This record gives sequence, structure tokens and C-alpha cells, in this order.
Amino acid sequence: MHPVTPAWVRVRLRTAPGAAAALAVLVALTACLAAAFPRALDRYEDAGLVRAVAQATPARTTIEVSAPQPGLQLPARAREQGLLPPALRRQYTEVLRAVGRPLVADPGQSSYGVVTQDALAVPDPWIPRPSGLPAQVRLVAQNALGAHATVRTGRLPRADGPVTASTTRVEAAVTAETARSLHIRVGSVLHVPAVSRPPLEVRVTGIVTPRAPDGAYWATEPLLRTPALARAPGGDGDPMYYWLAALLLPPEAAPALLATSAHPVRYWQVAPDTRALHAHDLAGLKTAVAALEAGPGLGQVRAVTDPAAQIGTDLDDVLTAYGRLTDDIGPLVAVAAFGSATVAAVVLLMAGGLAADRRRTELTLLRARGASLRGLTGRLFAETAVVAVPAGALGLGAALLAVPKGRAGYAVAAAAAVTVLACAALPLRAAVAHRVVRLHGPRQDTTAVRPSRRRTVAELTLLVIAAGAVETLRRRGVTGSSGDQLVSLAPVLVGVVAALVLVRLYPLPLRWLTRPAGRLRGAVGHLSLARAGRTSVSAVLPLLALLTALTTAAFGGSVLAGVADARDHAALLAVGADGRIDGDGALPAGAADRVRRTPGVRDVTEVSVDDQAQAGRDLTRVSLAGVTPAAYAALAHHVGLGPFPQARLHAPAGGRKAPLPALASPSVARTYGTEPFPVRLADGTTVAVRIAAVRDRTPAVLGTDFLVVDRAGLGPAAVRPTTLLLTGTHLDATALRRAAGGSAAVHLRATERARYVDSPLQSGAEHVYTAAVAAGAGYAVLALLLALLRAAPERAALLARLRTMGLTRAQGRRLLVLESLPQALLAAAGGALTGWATVRLLSPGIDLTTIALPSTAAATGGNALRTDPLSLLLPAAAVLLLTVGVAAGQAWWTGRKGSVRELRAGDAR
Repeated sequence: MHPVTPAWVRVRLRTAPGAAAALAVLVALTACLAAAFPRALDRYEDAGLVRAVAQATPARTTIEVSAPQPGLQLPARAREQGLLPPALRRQYTEVLRAVGRPLVADPGQSSYGVVTQDALAVPDPWIPRPSGLPAQVRLVAQNALGAHATVRTGRLPRADGPVTASTTRVEAAVTAETARSLHIRVGSVLHVPAVSRPPLEVRVTGIVTPRAPDGAYWATEPLLRTPALARAPGGDGDPMYYWLAALLLPPEAAPALLATSAHPVRYWQVAPDTRALHAHDLAGLKTAVAALEAGPGLGQVRAVTDPAAQIGTDLDDVLTAYGRLTDDIGPLVAVAAFGSATVAAVVLLMAGGLAADRRRTELTLLRARGASLRGLTGRLFAETAVVAVPAGALGLGAALLAVPKGRAGYAVAAAAAVTVLACAALPLRAAVAHRVVRLHGPRQDTTAVRPSRRRTVAELTLLVIAAGAVETLRRRGVTGSSGDQLVSLAPVLVGVVAALVLVRLYPLPLRWLTRPAGRLRGAVGHLSLARAGRTSVSAVLPLLALLTALTTAAFGGSVLAGVADARDHAALLAVGADGRIDGDGALPAGAADRVRRTPGVRDVTEVSVDDQAQAGRDLTRVSLAGVTPAAYAALAHHVGLGPFPQARLHAPAGGRKAPLPALASPSVARTYGTEPFPVRLADGTTVAVRIAAVRDRTPAVLGTDFLVVDRAGLGPAAVRPTTLLLTGTHLDATALRRAAGGSAAVHLRATERARYVDSPLQSGAEHVYTAAVAAGAGYAVLALLLALLRAAPERAALLARLRTMGLTRAQGRRLLVLESLPQALLAAAGGALTGWATVRLLSPGIDLTTIALPSTAAATGGNALRTDPLSLLLPAAAVLLLTVGVAAGQAWWTGRKGSVRELRAGDAR
């Protein structure tokens, strides 16, 4: 056979331009999605790491190197020189060099200087003394004050001439917050005690405002910008407080600190550059921090600063906490990634298989005329590569533009894998089908062909692998399987095994229905079953694509629904209803009526909550809520939070002397049992209570130690409502606060729910699952369309022949619909059933708490994966509707055209 030539490829492309264009679109779209995924994941993970470092604040993430003042054995001049900017700057440069990559320092926020380790009390009487104690100050000589602050009043401090340990006067600046709290003005003089000499006079020459108050320069030591009201140690009486503030000296004045008894120390603060933080470097970042704290980096720092230098930071703890979050969320994201990748790969293989099946006659003829198998596959690979390679490159370029950040290597590899698979699908399928030269191929009807032994062995092997993956996931959980890709493939393997099982079962109902259909009066039913049974075995791949796509979409939709349910439940536990209004004491009269008239409010339940109640003889603190049983029971049933029969809570008719029935938490019930016990209220009255029902949660009280009683049995002071529980939609916090009056606090369930995403990694995982659901549904539709379009010419020719025999248009429409329904019903029902089974099988090993809630709300529990009916039924229904719609549309379109052309096309085929 002749070698591959460009002319031959051009002829083939001109012969079937539509097929080439469809392949190009499919490859470009799939390559774009594949290339965009790793870059999007990098972006989410990097943003999550930056957010984690930012939320930890520079006080924890800055690497601080500290060294004592130069030794007393040195001459005074040498000690003073060691505190001046030239020496500190030179050491600062060497400290930055000791920081190993991938950790990168931010020179703009890093700093160095000298600070008094202890605070010194200043006796100046004009400084406020909250408890009669004098204020204390720390002297700080930090570099580059002018570059990080704006002078609000006065000027920056400076050193007029050389400053030594014997200097008695220096200048300083303070921040506006320090000046406001300590009543400092420009020109104020503070007297800082010195050792064996008069106090050091510190004159304030300027009041400054930080340019980036949350940056590491100011926030590593918050005292620089914000004074603190510190509590004096000791004392058994009332606590004593004093002001603690910082005075900002010029760096050249650092030697003056040697005259104090506050133990001045040198420091070099290294702020990490958040722009250089990447999640894929997490292990290297932790290694770099460890090397500085107790490794080679510490030795380098001590060699250039002081043998007694120490390095401290909590950055390693922040990185470790983020690593745990990544380890918990990563496997969940891998499940979605593997599902979408498998569906895309199956559709690409399906496209190549359908193309080979469409050209079966042509390829059989070429082989019969002497074409070698190697030459044939080479030509097919060349003509596919001419289309797929540019399309893959176009998809890669689109992905790089759409997601500008992230590693490019993984994106290129993903797009290249898609392109190679697209190029190889058609040649490999043709090589398998035409490895033996035949004049004509045998018919391979689905109902007639028996699976080979090799196929049986392969299917059994896959079944064993899937069962092992599911069992491993159920035992260890998906969050405990980091790095185990087989576990992440468990949902896909379940779908694939289910598809293979359904393919084996597919011929059975067709055989069973053939005889009853043959006895029908019309020919449409019998003919449609015969046509469905004569479907080529190559239709196995479309069914596999459909079932895998539907399973992936159902699983992803259940994850998204589970995340939403977990957040709703956590928000309900935090609020107790759709809205909650808590007063500072009793609410104003008429507040409930005004709130009830607020737009969006459907119902209002009044509650009297006493958080100071004391139960039993030991006066254990509990929260007691007085409610109206009927209204409160209706609320509990509506929100699904500890529902109970209202009759259990009605006060007895015997008056206040009879014990009040109470709804109690499990901890209170274990302590007091079912016998009556006294409860002392905040107003001094005492009521007898008997526990009648036990519930883990209740809307009125957010804690775990509570009692709920009928407010009719309480005194007049305890009956006044302190809390309003609201149900409704689109509640407005501002309007509710205005209606409640006073200093009432308004909490909305919707607002609380919106706070539960505290990391871009969580929102990124949600977006990945949303994309997985959309991709699964899209590829399911695409697989169905490819299968239907492949059979369209043959069906059109069939209808044309049958119309010459008297088949009406309505009968033709029914024929095509009934012919398509068996496989569509199998895919739809199998997809819904497989999705349900997958969620049920894997739910014990999947907890959505990490992806749904922040770490502070992770203790709510009950966030296992559950089936979502909409995710199961909607894609399956779409498959059925699309199948019927395409079949009906094809019948209508064929009916409008003449029969001659279709008959010729059928004969030519």
C-alpha cells in the first residue's frame, strides 16, 4: 500500500468535512476542559494557602530572629556599634539569604531593629491610669519607619549626632491610636527609667498613621500600632489594669536602650511573600521553615548574627493545618476529576469507534485489495491527527487564556493526552476490526453474539477491582485515602461495572418480547424490536458512555446537594430558625407584633430565655426557655429541630404548685432523671420541674444544657419574651432590628450560612463538582447524539423503503421512537439505579464536613453523603426526552423529503 500522502489526507477530509469538523470541536472542547482543570485546581489551592496565611495574621506567620544585646565583655563602643543600622542591615541581608526556597521573603514588609524585651513603667502623671497604675512602654528602634507610615502631626524622629548609652534625650514617634489612648501630643516628654542615672527623656516629635496596618511591618508586633490595656498580675480582688504602649525611636538611637534595665534585644523579622506561595510547594515550604527553626538555616543565621540567636514562628503550624485541609478535600476533588475524565475518554473512544463502524465497508475493501494493517492504521492516524492536533492546540490555548494562573506543564500534558487518545481511537478500532482480511464481515447482532472468554475475564477482573475499591473506601473513607487513586476511581468503577452488567442483560428482554410482539396486528412493534435486537455490538460503547456519564452526574449532584444540606443544618443549629432576635433582657412591648408585620416574616414565636437559671440542690447552671407549647411545637416541627408533641409540655391544671413538664437535653436528663426538681430563676423565684421529653436540640437554646417549659407556669417577670424566633424568606436584618427596637441582636440563617465557606479551596471544590456535573450531563448528551447520528442514514433509508410499502408518516415516527427506546430506557434506568447504588455504597466513607463547613463548625456531624433525587432523575429523564425528540425529529424530517434520494443512498451504502 502506498505510504501516507498529504494528497490522500486532503481527499479524505474533503469527502467528509462534517465528520472532521465534529471531531475537531470534540477534541478542542475536551482538551480545553482537561487543560483548564489542573490550572484551576492550582489557582484554588494557591488562593486557599494565601487565605490561610493571611487569616493567621503576621504575628504567627512572620519568622522572627532574635538575639541578645552584644555581650558585656565587649567594649562599650563595640556594643553600641552592634545596635546601629549598618551592623543590623548587614546581618539582615545575610538572614534573608538563609531563607531557603520555595519560601520567599517579602523585603517590603520584613524589618529589623532593637526593642526592649521588658516594658518600663513611666511615672509621668499626665498619662491615664485606669486602675491607678502607671503606664508602661517598650522602646522600639525599627528600620524604615518613614516608608511605612504617614506623618499625621509633627515630624519623624531623628538622632541629632551620635547616640550612646549615656545619651539622656532622644526623640520618638507614636501612632495615632497610641496618642489617643495615652493623651500624647507632639512635644510630650516621657521619662523612661534608666540604670544608675537620671531617666531617659523621650520627646514625641510626630504622630504617624500606618500605611498598611495589617502588613507584617506593623502587625507582627501589634503593640507598635495599637496600645493594650494590660492586666496587672496577681491580686485576689478586683483586676487592676494599666496601659502598655510602644515608643518608636529612630534606628540611630538604639544605643540609648542600653542604659535601661529592660534587656534590649536585636531582631530581624522575615515576612513571607504571599505572592510566591504555591500549594504544590507545601512540602518544600514546611521543609524550609523547619530548616530555619532547627536545621541548617538556623546555623547560618547564628553564624552571621549571634551564637545565641533564636528563631520563632508559627508558620509551620499554619502550613500543617492547611495541609490537613488539602488532604481532606483533595480526594473528594479527585473523585470528580476521575469521573469527568473517564466520561470524556469513553466519549472520545466512542467517537473513534463509531467512525470506524461507519467506514467498515471502505476499510474492508482496502484490506481486500492488499492494504497492510500497518499502512491502513497509519493513514487513519494521519488523517485524524491533521484534525485533532490543531484542535487540541486550540483547546490548550483557550484553557491557558481562560485560566491564566497555574502550572502549565500539567495543562499541556492533559491536552496532549486528549489529543493522542483522539488520534489513536479510530486507528486502534480499525486495527482490531480488520486484523483479518475478509470479503464481508459477519453480522454481529446484540441478541445473537455471545461474549468471548477474554471479555468475560476482563469484566470479572474489573468487577473484582471495583469491589476492592468500594470496600476500601467504605472502610478508610475518602479523606483517609490521599494518594490512593484507585479509591478515587470507585464511583467510576461502579458505573463501568454496572454498564457491563446491563450490556449483558440487554438482549434478554428483547428476546422475551420478540414472540409477544410477533402476534400483534401491526408490524411496527415487531419491526422496532427486531431493529433494536439487530443493533451492532459496537453500541456497547455508547451505552457505557451514557451510564458512566449519568453515574458521574448523579454522584456529583448528590455531593453538591449534601454540601448545601450540611450548611443549612449547621446554620439552623447556630440560629434555631430562619431568623432570631435576642434582646438585652426583655424585649420592648409590642416588638413581636411589629416584627410580624415586617416583609418576609411568616410567623413569630415568642420565647423567654433565662440563661442564669440554676437547677437542683447543687444549683447547676442551665438555660431555661419558657414557651407557648402549641406555637413552639409547630416551630420545632417546621424547622426539624427537636420536634415533640405539644401535649407533653402543657402546664398542669393544678396551678404553679404542680411540677411543670419540661423538655430537656440529654445531659440534664441524665443528671435529674424523671423525678421533680427545683429550678431557681434569675428573678429569684423557684419552680418545680419534671422532665417529660428529651431532645438533643431545640430551637430556643443553642447550648447543650437546657430546659423548655410552658411559660404559663412561670412568674410575671419570667414570662416577658427575650427572644423571637422567626420563619420566613428573604428576611431583612436592618428592618427586623428596627422593628424589634432597643439593642436587639438579629441573626439570620441565610447570613450564617453564607459565612461557612472560609477557604477558596472549599469553594473551588464546589466549582469542580459543579463542572463535573455539567461535563457529565454534557458528555451524556453528546454520546447519545453521536449514537443517534451514526444510525441516522441507515434509518432514513429504512423509512424510505418502508414508505414505498405503504408505511405512513405516523407509523414511521413510532418505529424510530420504539427502536430507540430500549437502549435509552436501559441507559436512563440503569444510570439512575447505578447513581443511587453508588451513593449508597460509598456514603459510609465520605464525610462532607470538610468541604461544606469551616473548621470552627465541623463538630455539627451528620454530613454524610446522601442521594439527591433531582440529580438521579433529571439526567435520566433528559436522556429519554432527547432520544424521543431526536427520533421523532428524524422521522419528521425524512417524511418531508423525497424517497428517491434516500433509496439511492441506502443502495449505495
